[in-house]
Amino acid sequence: MTKPTGTRYDTPQADAPRVVAIETVFPPHRFPQAQITAALTARTPAKSATRTLLTQQVQSNAGVATRHLSLPLDELCDLIARGDFTETNRVWLEKSLKLGEKALTGALRAAGVDPQEVDAVCSTTVTGLAVPPLEARLAHRVGLRQDVKRISLFGNGCAGGAVGLARLHDYLRAHPGHVAVLLAVELCSLVYRPNDTSMANVVAGGLFGDGAAAVVALGANRADKPAGPELTDTHSWLLPDTVDALGWHIGSHGFKILLAPEVPPLTEEHLPKAVHDFLGRHGLTPDEIGSWIVHGGGPKVLIAIEHALGLPPHALDLTRRSLAARGNLSSVSVLDVLHTALKTPPPEGTPGLVTAMGPGFAIEQVLLHWRSPS
Repeated sequence: MTKPTGTRYDTPQADAPRVVAIETVFPPHRFPQAQITAALTARTPAKSATRTLLTQQVQSNAGVATRHLSLPLDELCDLIARGDFTETNRVWLEKSLKLGEKALTGALRAAGVDPQEVDAVCSTTVTGLAVPPLEARLAHRVGLRQDVKRISLFGNGCAGGAVGLARLHDYLRAHPGHVAVLLAVELCSLVYRPNDTSMANVVAGGLFGDGAAAVVALGANRADKPAGPELTDTHSWLLPDTVDALGWHIGSHGFKILLAPEVPPLTEEHLPKAVHDFLGRHGLTPDEIGSWIVHGGGPKVLIAIEHALGLPPHALDLTRRSLAARGNLSSVSVLDVLHTALKTPPPEGTPGLVTAMGPGFAIEQVLLHWRSPS
């Protein structure tokens, strides 16, 4: 294969922001996959032996061992069975603010950053609705300044964590002396619909979990930056005629999952070009990527990514561990994987790639380079 030519960043960029801390937070209610499946199956109407067996097979093959849920299992089942979107969204807001506050304060503490130093806050979610949005409701609770700039994201789904990192990159490139934070909160269990017997809903019921993550990033002009991944560049790839592949139908019933079986084939077909085009801008190829920070979309999606890019064995181990321990966390997933990677970083200058797919159908990427303290 001909090696691409482009600008390489083996040494730190003068204007690149750096991630210096991540905090992930999960609800205290943690259950084995089999227990969740049994509870949801028992609440599904029009049950048959065949349907029950199919649900159990699908959810046992999801690559998930345990998940955290916003409510105790019986309480959650009672809530979603009532199908009252107003009540469910109220619970979503209450629990989201609690988890979000804990994630933000934990990340700022880990970074050694006072809340008054934060210049911009970005938030992403796709499992509930709030106006004003989460970051506005939390700003004063966590001690942010009144003039903090806010970037509220909705609708990016599983790609939201990568999109949020990209917006931190953009903002801090423009304001290299600033501090910016990202908050992602997803309470996926609250949007499960027990009356929906579609295969998309069955698959979602076996994959998605609840959690929050916060990221603190510093602009290039900030002194005494600890070790962490440099946000080198970003890339978005939006496919035409795919709006029904992944997303929500939103109505009086609340959120109804759109999850087409074409998602893994779309990934395998289009991801290689997106990745090669992006890396080629920097004179890189996939075999030079030392850390893959990939969204845990499910076993079929991960296999499609491995096939599409010819990844070596164990390249997606961090993602599979996250999926097994917590399920698919939507926008939080890549941040959970990146948080784990921060604990045992690769050598100085190693390139990494954040990759996530979301509604659109969209492929979102962020190029990283791991850096020592500076």
